[in-house]
Amino acid sequence: MGHDFTSEIVWTGNRGEGTRSYRGYDRTWDVAVPGKAVIHCSNDPALGGDPSKMNPEDLLLSALSACHMLWYLHYASDAGLVVTGYRDRPLGRGESLPSGAGRFLSAELRPEIAVAPGTDLAAADAIHGRIHAVCFIARSVNFPVTYAARYFVAA
Repeated sequence: MGHDFTSEIVWTGNRGEGTRSYRGYDRTWDVAVPGKAVIHCSNDPALGGDPSKMNPEDLLLSALSACHMLWYLHYASDAGLVVTGYRDRPLGRGESLPSGAGRFLSAELRPEIAVAPGTDLAAADAIHGRIHAVCFIARSVNFPVTYAARYFVAA
């Protein structure tokens, strides 16, 4: 079964002269998916971007983490494991070459997962190993994705 996804990227960085000069325009844009909240974006701060706005690398890492979380919650529910909280602070590692080309080398998902008292933590942890086979985003990236989860028993 096929799925189509759409997005609209709208460049917002024209200061009036377009791309007449390299320093004469901003690297800002909006992600404007119809019917959804607009996300204001910029390039990486190391390249002069606005650090208060999401950049493509932030968006990719966030999508990878969110996809993993959604599958985790699904598999936990199927297994009868009660998750009461989930927070991830993933870490993406990348490289930039002198030419300006860059890429992700790896990503580590580091979820902090709150579970109900009596939860089998080994079973809760085993779920992570199944997710890469089904997560749309993880199956689409060409760099290794690992996880280092921590569990907390909810009071």
